[in-house]
Amino acid sequence: MTGCSRISPAMTKTKPTASEPDHTGESEEAQSLLTGLRNKQRRAIAGAITTLEMLSPTAPALLKAIQPHLGNALVIGLTGPPGAGKSTLVNALIRHLRDQDRTVGVIAVDPSSPVSGGAILGDRIRMTAALDDDGVFVRSLASRGYLGGLSPAAVRIIDALDAAQFDIILLETVGTGQNEIDVAEVADIRIVASAPGLGDDIQAMKSGLLEIADILVVNKADREGAERTLQQLQGALSIRSGKSAQVPILKTSAITGEGVGELLAAIDAQGNEVFKRDPHERRRRRARYLIARAAADLVADRIKDGKTGLVDQLADAVLAGNSTPSQAARQIIDS
Repeated sequence: MTGCSRISPAMTKTKPTASEPDHTGESEEAQSLLTGLRNKQRRAIAGAITTLEMLSPTAPALLKAIQPHLGNALVIGLTGPPGAGKSTLVNALIRHLRDQDRTVGVIAVDPSSPVSGGAILGDRIRMTAALDDDGVFVRSLASRGYLGGLSPAAVRIIDALDAAQFDIILLETVGTGQNEIDVAEVADIRIVASAPGLGDDIQAMKSGLLEIADILVVNKADREGAERTLQQLQGALSIRSGKSAQVPILKTSAITGEGVGELLAAIDAQGNEVFKRDPHERRRRRARYLIARAAADLVADRIKDGKTGLVDQLADAVLAGNSTPSQAARQIIDS
């Protein structure tokens, strides 16, 4: 046959139209970041986290690329009221984990700056164990005003650190009180820390944080009143039933190191049980959280805009007493 030539697929490839943008560059950047993540290159880890936190154009390709590499890290959430010494306790845990040659990724959720909206970085200053250690990576993350103590970016950053093959991911929440329970949907193990002298904060914890705890910690145990705080927590647990009443309560002093080894042993014991579960289900729980948060944000934005006739009608019905806010919200979701 003459006049015919074999045409390779590459030769027949057409340029993308305006309606079909070319994502080749974004995919190549995502693959480059993934390679850096898998090799624990600090610059690549930082770049990947920034990409996912800010949801840059490369983020979807990167999220897709890292999916096969997820589910190996143990995610530990540490929460509790302000003043419990969470950051110092994280620092002590880092030291013990590194002594065991385990790598640690840390997400320290700080209050948002009222000026820039970014993290104030108060937590990161206290984590001296992470200085000049390639086995530790610390990222401060702004809460962005989320009452649950986390922003959705935290879950994406967990995935980045998981893909970077860190053994343990420590997630320290901002410390706002009983509303800070989003960590229950994100972490494999939830640690709730308290400390002597917090007074009414223990009472407030009963209706929120205590319900999600897998491990309870009385930190700053070298201070007066530690035993009384321990007894208060034991009393609070006594009203719970079943497995939730069997939560271990440990005393620690992050400054002296007292009890930190015992805390790590309790984490390992529960971690062994975590890894017996379906890793896909563990990740699916976090995906459900992201979907629920995104749906709530979309509904909230629509209500605040007030641009749809339905929202105005429902608002008038609520004002007239013909509907409740819950009923109105259900109508918006159903619509």
